[in-house]
Amino acid sequence: MPGSPAPSTPPPPAPDLPRAARLPSLTGMRFLAALLVFAFHTTFQTRFFEGGLGDTLGDTFANAGFYGVTFFFVLSGFVLTWSARPAEGAPRVWRRRLVKIFPNHLVTFVAAAALMAAASEVFTTKGVLANLFLVQAWIPEIQVPNTMNAVSWSLSCELFFYLAFPFLLPVLERLTARRLWTLAGVLAALTVLVPAVSSWAVAGTPLPFIADGSLSFEQIWSVYFFPPVRAIEFVLGMIAARLVLTGAIPRIALLPAAAIAVGGYVLNASVPYLYGVAGTGALWLAPLVVAAAQADVRQTASPFRGRVLVRLGELSFAFYMVHGLVVTYGHKWFVAGEDLSGAAAAALLLAALLAALALAHALFTWVEAPAVRRFSAPRAKNPAASEAAPPAAPAPAVAPLTVLEAGE
Repeated sequence: MPGSPAPSTPPPPAPDLPRAARLPSLTGMRFLAALLVFAFHTTFQTRFFEGGLGDTLGDTFANAGFYGVTFFFVLSGFVLTWSARPAEGAPRVWRRRLVKIFPNHLVTFVAAAALMAAASEVFTTKGVLANLFLVQAWIPEIQVPNTMNAVSWSLSCELFFYLAFPFLLPVLERLTARRLWTLAGVLAALTVLVPAVSSWAVAGTPLPFIADGSLSFEQIWSVYFFPPVRAIEFVLGMIAARLVLTGAIPRIALLPAAAIAVGGYVLNASVPYLYGVAGTGALWLAPLVVAAAQADVRQTASPFRGRVLVRLGELSFAFYMVHGLVVTYGHKWFVAGEDLSGAAAAALLLAALLAALALAHALFTWVEAPAVRRFSAPRAKNPAASEAAPPAAPAPAVAPLTVLEAGE
């Protein structure tokens, strides 16, 4: 109508800031998070120490594995968004991610089968097949998600994230900063709401050995294993990366961010069980991921950027995939039922850590890295034509950062 004001349209999203070629602090932090998972498995789930010291360590690290899982899910969303390549199709994204996780998974699957056979443990068809094809986290039966190489349940979640990523990223890239913040707030609220809903809406037989004995496996599965629920943390990581890339998030110093993460761990250890194992840790860990990325972009001081720590971070996915087997069967054969002194228990714990690191180095060197180099990019169908063609424009300087596609 003449004279009427033109309809308002939302402003276009802010252009992305230049991306740093590497984010080594995030790589270094990956190993520290992997150590949290290792500490959980060696002090709480399977105890290397008994007596008062064992009780103290168990209480201290009772939530460490859950916290480490959340860190890796948030980190996965952040790094995949940060390192996304322009106009890269979904098949290429899926190829790179599957090549990253499946070789290590298959090797440790075979190792788990051999160790289970040596220990005369029972195999189930459903458990074996679900684990092999990484669908175990979708099945709410207590004997399925943690079968074979038990820690690989989180790869089942990561596989779901990867399948969804090419469809989620374009949506987030079109959102303004204000809408990204709003979505982040909604997802943060969901991390608290989901355990509350599960506590009264999900039934099942209570497990006497979990928390106060009032929770069923189905309740725990719905907040801890179920991939769509865990995707909340992954998407929060994606949003955090978008906010950093568009300059829509203020600078966060590493020290305050680390204090928030530590305080969040203490808080999560004090809340009801379902809240502690769910994704509420993302609220306290996302600022640390953002702060570390900003420190690398600005080249400010970071304790996570040391050469040794970064190298260990590169091994962290392989470390995660082997450590559960080392801990489980090392404890079964050398610790369980033995009256060990504190020194002997400490020596065995150190031996388990060193063995896991050695196996991780071997897995990374002989399986993971060669598979990524060989299969992450499709080979040219016509080498002669490729050589005759003019060189393509260089891609943005984003290093192919790897993420620990794993959790507890």
